[in-house]
Amino acid sequence: MILKNQITIPALSGDVPRRIYVYLPPDYEESAEFYPVLYMFDGHNVFYDEDATYGKSWGMKEYLERENPALIVVAVECNHEGNRRLCEYSPWSFQDKRFGKVDGVGRIYMDWLTEELKPRIDADFRTKPEREFTAVCGSSMGGLMTVYAMTAYNHIFSKGAALSPSLWCGTQKILNLIRRTSFAEETILYMDYGSGEMGNHTGTRNALKRTAGAFIDQGVYTCLRIVPGGEHCEACWEQQIPVFMTCLGIKGRH
Repeated sequence: MILKNQITIPALSGDVPRRIYVYLPPDYEESAEFYPVLYMFDGHNVFYDEDATYGKSWGMKEYLERENPALIVVAVECNHEGNRRLCEYSPWSFQDKRFGKVDGVGRIYMDWLTEELKPRIDADFRTKPEREFTAVCGSSMGGLMTVYAMTAYNHIFSKGAALSPSLWCGTQKILNLIRRTSFAEETILYMDYGSGEMGNHTGTRNALKRTAGAFIDQGVYTCLRIVPGGEHCEACWEQQIPVFMTCLGIKGRH
């Protein structure tokens, strides 16, 4: 069952509503069980093709129905206005030839998610609110935010999956943040990139290696993959769902 409602983030977009999706396991209504929670960025791209930006979702609905993990998934739509998605999904400001000046407000977004949204989810649903049972996942800029969340909000999230993370927004800032973070035990991070999207971009390759290496040096259980033939698109990220779910220890019940 997927509940589809609207939500506002006053600190970022005033009273403009955006969609929020909450997936509940099929036995949720009949059981008294409490469930881990996975928070996902770009919520409109997670479950339904008709809601997805480019007409193709991650297919997470089909995966969850097929594998039936004991898991609640919360996915919030991004801000589609201008380049506001870039702003919301960047922890810092940066200048780019393609996008111009991007005023990063990722910290405000994550403060909202952890201080307002998560408590609301924990109050409204039967969740396991502890860090051990709280995960985060995203791709592209959402992948960058996953890396950021796993670092700056490590007291909230114990595991995360960053697919095709946009490390180009500030690799050195990411590395500095990782190196000064005292990670809790049992922190698990999955990161990948498609070989097709990397091409011969040595900068992207080096950023990925350095970021993964920094996590490893800090004692984070890090799974790094280069997906053969993988591209920067939802169809490719869909194919990685079983891999990163296994990496994060989220098992199906079928």
